[in-house]
Amino acid sequence: MVRRIIFILILALVLTACGAAATVPPPAAQAPATEAPIEAEATEAPATEAPTEPPVVQPGAVQTVIPQPTATQSLSMPTDTALPTLDLPTEAVNAPAQMVWDGTPTYLGESLPGYSFRVTYDPDLWALTTDQFGFPALAHRQVPACVISVTSGRGLPGNMNVEHDRLDARNITFDVGKVNENGVLKFVTYTGGDGTIITGFQVSFEKLVDECLLDAETVISTLRSVPASQATPQP
Repeated sequence: MVRRIIFILILALVLTACGAAATVPPPAAQAPATEAPIEAEATEAPATEAPTEPPVVQPGAVQTVIPQPTATQSLSMPTDTALPTLDLPTEAVNAPAQMVWDGTPTYLGESLPGYSFRVTYDPDLWALTTDQFGFPALAHRQVPACVISVTSGRGLPGNMNVEHDRLDARNITFDVGKVNENGVLKFVTYTGGDGTIITGFQVSFEKLVDECLLDAETVISTLRSVPASQATPQP
């Protein structure tokens, strides 16, 4: 009987101990205290890291100065530069009615050597002088800027063109070149000879074009050749 009681007590103790152990939940596993959370380390940026994009600066209220339109100045077209006035010798007292201008032909390759050209002029209308380039020339005493000079032809710019004509004077036929610039007559050339010499003249002018050309053709029409030994020295 005593054994049965002791057995019952032991069995009760065993059952009691097993029930208490089953009701107590096992403690949760925790990470070591020294290990830092991985997620926090990955997401937290260091304090010294520069921002990936520059900060956007909002424009302030800056006043923009707009230039006011000004009156447009009209540009004048370039004009021809006036040639310097030629120094004319004083008209000689009791001068002969006709004087001569002798010179070297401008087309030497087509002229016989040893000959000069000669033209005759009225000293009351013309004066033998030098042009702005230092060459002998006849300047009109009464028509300003009317000058007869020697020429051998030259190239012309694109805005100039030449109209050709003829001048029959005695036994000489001159090729006349009327040079126009944008439709305005600028100067006229005369080229011809007497079979011994061939030379060219250029008549320049500014105003009174018809008067200048009429008197100039009167002089040029007297062209003839003379032996160089008989030529009057050039000024």
